[in-house]
Amino acid sequence: MSCKSTKVAPSVDFDHSCSDSVEYLTLNFGPFETVHRWRRLPPCDEFVGARRSKHTVVAYRDAIYVFGGDNGKNMLNDLLRFDVKDCSWCRAFTTGTPPAPRYHHSAVVYGSSMFVFGGYTGDIYSNSNLKNKNDLFEYKFATGQWTEWKVEGSLPVARSAHGATVYSDKLWIFAGYDGNARLNDMWTINLQDREHACWERPQSGEIPPSCCNFPVAVCRDKMFVFSGQSGAKITNNLFQFEFKGHMWTRIPTEHLLRGSPPPPQRRYGHTMVAFDRQLYVFGGAADNTLPNELHCYDVDSQSWEVIHPSMDSEYGSFFNAILDVHANTSVIEYLTTKSNVFKQSPCTISFTSLPPQMPSGRLFHAAAVIQDAMYIFGGTVDNNVRSGEMYRFQFSCYPKCTLHEDYGKLWENRQFCDVEFILGEREERVLGHIAIVTARCQWLRKKILQAWDRQRQESDEGAAGGPRDIPASNRPMLEVSIREAEAQPFEVLMQFLYTDKIQYPRRGHVQDVLLIMDVYKLALSFQLSRLEQLCVQYIEASVDLQNVLSVCENANKLQLDQLKEHCLNFVVKESHFNQVIMTKEFERLSTPLIVEIVRRKQQPPLRLYSDQPVDIGTSLVQDMKAYLEGGGLEFCDIVLLLDGQPRPAHKAILAARSSYFEAMFRSFMPVDGQVNISIGEMVPSKQAFESMLRYIYYGDVNMPPEDSLYLFAAPYYYGFSNNRLQAYCKQNLEMNVTVENVLQILEAADKTQALDMKKHCLHIIVHQFIKVSKLPNLRSLSQLLLLDIIESLATHISDKQCAEMGSDI
Repeated sequence: MSCKSTKVAPSVDFDHSCSDSVEYLTLNFGPFETVHRWRRLPPCDEFVGARRSKHTVVAYRDAIYVFGGDNGKNMLNDLLRFDVKDCSWCRAFTTGTPPAPRYHHSAVVYGSSMFVFGGYTGDIYSNSNLKNKNDLFEYKFATGQWTEWKVEGSLPVARSAHGATVYSDKLWIFAGYDGNARLNDMWTINLQDREHACWERPQSGEIPPSCCNFPVAVCRDKMFVFSGQSGAKITNNLFQFEFKGHMWTRIPTEHLLRGSPPPPQRRYGHTMVAFDRQLYVFGGAADNTLPNELHCYDVDSQSWEVIHPSMDSEYGSFFNAILDVHANTSVIEYLTTKSNVFKQSPCTISFTSLPPQMPSGRLFHAAAVIQDAMYIFGGTVDNNVRSGEMYRFQFSCYPKCTLHEDYGKLWENRQFCDVEFILGEREERVLGHIAIVTARCQWLRKKILQAWDRQRQESDEGAAGGPRDIPASNRPMLEVSIREAEAQPFEVLMQFLYTDKIQYPRRGHVQDVLLIMDVYKLALSFQLSRLEQLCVQYIEASVDLQNVLSVCENANKLQLDQLKEHCLNFVVKESHFNQVIMTKEFERLSTPLIVEIVRRKQQPPLRLYSDQPVDIGTSLVQDMKAYLEGGGLEFCDIVLLLDGQPRPAHKAILAARSSYFEAMFRSFMPVDGQVNISIGEMVPSKQAFESMLRYIYYGDVNMPPEDSLYLFAAPYYYGFSNNRLQAYCKQNLEMNVTVENVLQILEAADKTQALDMKKHCLHIIVHQFIKVSKLPNLRSLSQLLLLDIIESLATHISDKQCAEMGSDI
């Protein structure tokens, strides 16, 4: 389905000079794929190619190409082609001499060619001539020609189970297994000029440990490596390689807040692909299990989550049949007018009897991306059986949630500030926004209320009442004195209030760690449990041999017992103790602390485990939700008018999330503090308006489908950071038009002039009129809409049906 304004495409820059930007909406329904849906495609026929694992797949145009692998008995070097439009398999046309049969090789696409490097060759059935390779072959898709590249100069060590990708006209090879040991070297070769191509070795930084059987993926101009076999120590580390600076860095996971989704288990033989700003990890062997959860890593927010498949992933065969047979028919139309599922007649298909269509756990499979979907083929499943299955997974194309970034920009820009904190003995000043601070921190909320009372008394407005006794437009900058906080750690704390994050300390930099310790002390004083947990985990992850004594001494001074305990246990470890006590910093420690370390080494205390759950506090989303639902009522400083009905709100929050409100409050703030709400010339329903406020305050996108019609143009008109809300509105309308809500959507379509949606609703009403006629909402429709329904019914009834009806009278 495509949704657009007839005057302005959703992707254009926001321009609020046009108040009649939305005349009517066009929503063209057609076949669509449910977001996060797994779909089982036709498996590879044994006459085309064997089931396999340890192979490669690449995507070129509208086809998946499968090369090599093993079928359990022999290595393979056939090339298979799967057409994603026709869902058909065939053998790809080839000429020339292909690479020798192999597995655990790599394959990438550059231009109109596929390049195959390395791998393990030989006869696994007779266990002869087995060896790793470092050869490079090119397959031209247009001609089917195989050719081998003969490269002069130094070559990478022959290897298998390595990672490979293409970036900036170059093939990049990383790590793998050379037959004796695992590797962690990087090699690159330019694919533009075959005559002058040579291998080079660029890398530096915190290089990942030697490993094999791992995937690589490129996102945001960086290559990512996740987990893999690293000898006895298999970790679930995620590393990134910056192509421009040739620098490796490890992405820390130790600081993940307790209660937030953890990274996937350590594993090997899995796949990882990139789509938009996300990395998707599937399958592999994880501690003797074959999990089939799909994990997603957001590169921008640096957070993991498990993707839950859509409900119709379990009924793939039924919906596939619909899509195949009715390719030119709307899915919604088919379900509501033609399918037995939604008719009162007995249904011949039982949903509960249909087999699940999600892929089972597997390893040594392969994955590739075409447009907005991931394709997974083959692999080794339970009992060492090779698979010939092909699965398709539909990605979500929603723009990212910018809630944290929008509030973060409000903090950085310091626009619309209405509170000034006076800090410490030096009385340093830090500006802020009452709405954000009072939503996130109850301790600071009390301080602000106390300062407000003093301000009112000093201005001789001492009558009983709350802070709202002073009109919002007349309130001067509020000053709040906090003697127990210094400016630098307080600013870090403020950054957390706005963004739910604090900057990760630079590894080994003592001053950064000590700063976070001061922030931790403030978090304890201000009763910010979530910030406490972040600080503790950040500091513990940053403690090393160079800074542990400084951190321990500072923790002792600040009476931060938990951090002090962590440092003492770090010092007395067998691998650390001798190195620590030989340093000059140890000699300068206070005597009581030296004694405590020696005693801890001689007699470690018993570890006590508590079953009490850790209080992780509330998130930015949770706090802003509570604030909108009434927790911030006394701090409202703007009134939004919807059809003359007032709705108190908060100026800073509206300005942070909407460029429309930001421009208004900066340039021509209403004198009476009241703003009329509309979307172009259309006034949304009260329910839709509340849905929009939920999106503004805490990023919520859950709403009834009729609200989606009202709000589809809101991202354009109000200047939200991106079209995330619009994307959800589109999906909501695609998925949720039912007999039960069709009358509400009809009303919304009529009011918003979404003419084709109105036509679609009338179509459903006509074909399901027996059910619709029993809905109580039918009697509350306007006379004009009732006439539209009658006219549609009259058009639908055939002459023959009219004759039959006449004979019954």
